[in-house]
Amino acid sequence: MSLLRTFPTKGVLARPRRTLADIAVFLGAAALLWLVVRLAHGAAGPWTPATAPSTVSTDPAELPYYAGRSLLRMFLALVASVVFTFVYATAAARLRRAEKVLLPALDILQSVPILGFLSVTITGFIALFPGSELGLECASIFAIFTSQAWNMTFAFYHSLVSQPRELDEAARDLRLSRWQRFWRVDVPGGMIPLIWNGMMSFGGGWFFLTASEALSVDNRSYALPGIGAYVAAASDEGALGKVLLAVAVMVVMVVGVNVLFWRPLTAWSERFRIEYSETAQAPRSLTLDLLRRSRVPALLGRVFGPLVHPIDRVMAGFGLAERPLRVSPARRRAGDVVFTAAVLALIGYSFVRMVAFIAGTAGFGEVAHALLLGLITFARVLVLVAVATAVWVPVGVWIGLNPRVSRLAQPVVQVLASFPANFLFPLITAVLVATGISLNWGGILLMSLGAQWYILFNVIAGASAVPNDLREAAANLRLPRKLWWRRLVLPAIFPSYVTGGITAAGGAWNASIVAEVVSYNGLTLTATGLGAYIKDATSAGNAGQILIGVAVMSLYVVGLNRLFWRRLYALAERRFSLS
Repeated sequence: MSLLRTFPTKGVLARPRRTLADIAVFLGAAALLWLVVRLAHGAAGPWTPATAPSTVSTDPAELPYYAGRSLLRMFLALVASVVFTFVYATAAARLRRAEKVLLPALDILQSVPILGFLSVTITGFIALFPGSELGLECASIFAIFTSQAWNMTFAFYHSLVSQPRELDEAARDLRLSRWQRFWRVDVPGGMIPLIWNGMMSFGGGWFFLTASEALSVDNRSYALPGIGAYVAAASDEGALGKVLLAVAVMVVMVVGVNVLFWRPLTAWSERFRIEYSETAQAPRSLTLDLLRRSRVPALLGRVFGPLVHPIDRVMAGFGLAERPLRVSPARRRAGDVVFTAAVLALIGYSFVRMVAFIAGTAGFGEVAHALLLGLITFARVLVLVAVATAVWVPVGVWIGLNPRVSRLAQPVVQVLASFPANFLFPLITAVLVATGISLNWGGILLMSLGAQWYILFNVIAGASAVPNDLREAAANLRLPRKLWWRRLVLPAIFPSYVTGGITAAGGAWNASIVAEVVSYNGLTLTATGLGAYIKDATSAGNAGQILIGVAVMSLYVVGLNRLFWRRLYALAERRFSLS
């Protein structure tokens, strides 16, 4: 025994495995860096609107390069969406006056279709980078950003306003600065819903990839190298074989992103779950296990870790998480009056300018026409949300509450949700033409392919976030099935469902832009609705009709949110938060 003690055996067998993990992580990081540099170099080539191509080559050999360019745009838009989410949602949740403006503004921003943003911003981005393709790239990335950011912002805002009271009191008792509270309390507390909704938003970006890469604005068409533009070009040619090849490449991309990025994030986020007992089977990820086995993350931590304390000290100047109110009630009321007056003045000025512009372009007769078209699209949205709720709430609860099922079903759900369903539009259009089914009915199916996943993902996130203590208590009490649903499951997932419902409805309105007008092999099918109205106006460059269409869509979405979804939000905060 004494001889054995003289030889250190602990970790001897693990060293070769750690070395292999270090090599794999290093080579992977080097390959990723090389790909980013290579793809970014291609995005900054010479470009002018006069000589810009209106389509891309449909040579299958170009597909790998197109797929890389599209993936780079998606991740750049995701980074911008995360930054926007942190800033916007925190301001809306923590600043009393800002909340009264930022939440209605978020409703409006969510309701504006990506073509509405493109019609305004594409000229500015092109002028910002004259003679370079970077301007059109920025316009495309911004379009993808507008399809990702709002859902993530709603989810993170809800996690902040429904934060458990114990965490709020701990942040105040420890006298954390606002910066410390954000990174040590707010972000960890909202990590699980943020990652799940980020995954869903990433899938939403795929859905609008074709519209953001094959741009048709103001009677001009632009195309960027990307898999979305490839599908658009192949559809115009009627080349179903090339469309199916692009679909196969997309499946590989989606599965790869899921395995290498989203699956490790969902497994890593389990460390932020708030409960007193440990789940029976935590999610696993081979990629995350590889990173944990490697010494590279620890080395980076030792390099950048010493920067944390100086940053904390610098950012402490912004004040404590709870700063005592130093103004008198009279001054506070006066500030509220001034703030309200400024907001009303800005709204009034914008309304007057909008009315004058519509009067001088399309005329007010178009407003009534757009309202009627919006009512038709609104009916499609209601049917979509109702059916998606009935179908996906039970499925989401089943997946979220069963770890064994979750391990098998989550990757499948993530792939299905991330897959851009509009890549299948040419195939569905061919079926509609062959069967004679009107797009007025088929449009509901096309809209649901992109919007229904918001409800499923949020319900899964809400069900998986139910504390294991409550699950064990319900099992020990042997609650009957109806009582289990009414007293545990539905109250637990209700806040997440509201977030999913509001974003699914907004996503359905946006999806109407690409679902109410579809083309295949020179044949264009058009459904009656507001989405088709906005798409036609954008393609024709009719600024007056674009403004009317966007304003009417915003009116419907904001009205529905104010009258229905916001009341459910308030109910969720009041009765169903874990505080």
